[in-house]
Amino acid sequence: MTEFNSLLDEALESWVGVRAGLIGEIENIPSDQFDFRLTPETRSIREIAQHVMEVALMMTGELCRPDGNFQRKPFSKLIDFYGAHVREANTKKEIISLLKSSHKDSDKRFREVGEIFMLQLITRFDGKKGTRLAWLHHGIGHEMYHTGQLTAFARAIGKTPALTRLIEAS
Repeated sequence: MTEFNSLLDEALESWVGVRAGLIGEIENIPSDQFDFRLTPETRSIREIAQHVMEVALMMTGELCRPDGNFQRKPFSKLIDFYGAHVREANTKKEIISLLKSSHKDSDKRFREVGEIFMLQLITRFDGKKGTRLAWLHHGIGHEMYHTGQLTAFARAIGKTPALTRLIEAS
């Protein structure tokens, strides 16, 4: 069993697994399918990956700011402030590279601010107060949600999801 030194360590370790699962699903999808959408109203595979990174960067930015506040700007403005550059990553290779590097950078930033800081309150999108650590868990859940979408997309294009293949192989 893994031993953790703090609640923050435990949360960040969880995020490692979730991000690895997301990357695994993206690696599983052929590059020529990155513009696939289940319906015209849904994001493409590429757009889901970009969205996950934009939100993670915004989450990291606000959670690590001493004056962090998810109502500081409208959601779209926060996304643009922290993650506009993500839309420049369009190829499978660029997206996977940015998913890895942005996660590494976020992990470092969270460790630098530390657990005590992450236990402090922040204003959430709904205007209520919550701990920064709780919002980190919310962000990890957000990535898991979109990983699930990618598994559905993989099935729709005739691929077995990466996690299913991993389970079947063990």
